[in-house]
Amino acid sequence: MSLLLSSESRKRLVVLGLDGVPLAVAKTLGVSLPNMGRIAQEATTVQAELPELSPVNWTSFFTGAGPEEHGIFGFSHINPKTYALRITNRNDISGPTIFDRLGEAGFVSRFINLPNTYPVQPMRGMGISGFVSQELRHAAYPPFLAGKLSEAGYVLEADTSRGRSDLNYLLDELRQTLTSRLNALEMLWNDLSWDCFVHVFTETDRLFHFFMDAVLHQDNPLHMACMTFLAEWDHALGVFLNKFDALSGPKRLLVMADHGFSELKTEVCLNTWLKKQGYLSLTAPPDDEWDPSKISDNSKAFALDPGRIYIHTQERFGRGRISPEERATLLTSLSRELSALTFKGEKVLEAVHLGSKLYPGADSDQLPDLLCQSCPGFDLKAKFDRKEIFGLHGRTGTHTMDGAIFSDTAGAHPEQMRHIGREILQYFGLQIDT
Repeated sequence: MSLLLSSESRKRLVVLGLDGVPLAVAKTLGVSLPNMGRIAQEATTVQAELPELSPVNWTSFFTGAGPEEHGIFGFSHINPKTYALRITNRNDISGPTIFDRLGEAGFVSRFINLPNTYPVQPMRGMGISGFVSQELRHAAYPPFLAGKLSEAGYVLEADTSRGRSDLNYLLDELRQTLTSRLNALEMLWNDLSWDCFVHVFTETDRLFHFFMDAVLHQDNPLHMACMTFLAEWDHALGVFLNKFDALSGPKRLLVMADHGFSELKTEVCLNTWLKKQGYLSLTAPPDDEWDPSKISDNSKAFALDPGRIYIHTQERFGRGRISPEERATLLTSLSRELSALTFKGEKVLEAVHLGSKLYPGADSDQLPDLLCQSCPGFDLKAKFDRKEIFGLHGRTGTHTMDGAIFSDTAGAHPEQMRHIGREILQYFGLQIDT
């Protein structure tokens, strides 16, 4: 068992997560940011799972499985009977995580700021959950760790609601989270009583969502402010890399992003499109953009983030009226019409996938009937209160399925996020179930 090994003889694996960093941007930033440059020099890319969202992809990473197995298909989870919508969390995940598997084999894991692990479950090791974490007392394991983090002023997440329109405020918030991550790193790393260590920096994702244009274009008046912050972020990467370099004995470093990023052309609200095409109607104005409770019994389909289409069937939803025969016809017509959607003459969707084919064997009640995959630059939304299909709402960057940075000191080239988790299990000699 690994617990019996000395610190010097332990075989270690370290994961550095760079949320939302694409290889192309990393190479551009690496010209002036030395630690980013070091990573980007030997890096390649890995493909995100669909949909290309953080909870889907980080969960695929830390389970070594796809959505059809772990059951996470987006940010939100709907109750098919009551139509109540809530944020997806750790309790929605089916099957074991790589940390469960490692713990059963006697290995100790530690993770910091790992998305979709809230509330943190008991494990052989220590963990601090990332987005979306609500309360610090449920965001850390063992329980005493929450008190230590609180004393250190640990910040779970930056306030992006105000930050989307105020760069200086957002950067101040991101500096606080960056400091928090480094403080946690000091707490969890230094005794070296672990075998697998995962640390995720999410600051780039937050910055790119709202100021991607400023990051990429030197003539943007906010460019220098963004680059100043990114220099601080790069210093944090250096702190982490120095710790890895100082490790003795067998070791391996994986650097990964959960998805790529590109400049935003426009947001595309699929629920608004469904309304305009006569597929979706509401009984009253929604309470907010996340309110599906007003879906009428006459509705044929609705969308959930970012591009999940659900047929309003009588066998699945409390107020659904669509029969199995009607469902088959709707799948065909919706796929055809969505595939033809354009914006200023430009194709919006790369593909419209049948859920049962994209996620073979899935039996979750959250399985979408259709999954829309956008072309680069188009950000799919599923708001219930928007009047227009297309528009900009404070964001300048959006996720992409392709281009996520990946680097491995052992030279592996995984195809998708799930394969990175399997690489970790294989490194520790554990059998992979495929």
